[in-house]
Amino acid sequence: MARAYDPMAWIYNRYWGQRATERFLPILERLLLPHLPSHARILDLCCGTGQLARALSERGYRVTGLDESEAMIRFARRNAPDVPFLVADARRFHMPPIYHAVVSTYDSLNHVMTLEDLARVFQNVAACLQEGGFFLFDLNMEAGYQARWRGAFGIVEEDHAFVIRAAFDERQRVGRFALTLFRLEEGVWRRSDVTLEQRCYTEPEVASALEAAGFTDLQVYDAQTDLGWPGEVGRAFFRARKA
Repeated sequence: MARAYDPMAWIYNRYWGQRATERFLPILERLLLPHLPSHARILDLCCGTGQLARALSERGYRVTGLDESEAMIRFARRNAPDVPFLVADARRFHMPPIYHAVVSTYDSLNHVMTLEDLARVFQNVAACLQEGGFFLFDLNMEAGYQARWRGAFGIVEEDHAFVIRAAFDERQRVGRFALTLFRLEEGVWRRSDVTLEQRCYTEPEVASALEAAGFTDLQVYDAQTDLGWPGEVGRAFFRARKA
């Protein structure tokens, strides 16, 4: 999975990392940060190119970022030089129980392609949280795939161009995201092709896996109807606590 992300790290950093932070940070300020101590330890799981970790660190939180993609982490270390970042797989990382909260944003956990692996992620998160610690993450749900994962769009600039094609397979419950990128590097146009997949989970599946990992007090928020996030039909935020 990490190799798929490496070629698109440049695009993610340029077009999505900061924009996602600006959109997701108010949700964290509403659902999570008021429940934490002023200098809480936060793990940003699947941290991407580090813009959210930087924003949380600037607010005084002690943040660690973790992502499986080495290319993403290289950008993250430039974007947030004061934040420690680790290259690790969310399904296999192990940390001591020192964190007050773990966050995972921008439907990152949809990229975990089996329910068994998602359960492993939840177990790893529980193991690194203090008792009573919070876990907040968002997922694309079926309505989101039906509404947003279709068609194509692209961007053309003087030194790069890319097109993205998205589709949702209802039978397999898999969303596919195909990116073709052209970049002008040292006078030569280079092409990269990336295909990413996401698994569509149901709310009961997620709730059961969280409970099995030792989480309680689960709250589920629909981004559009509960949080007033226009255009985000089918995105759900899950907040739970380590029992």
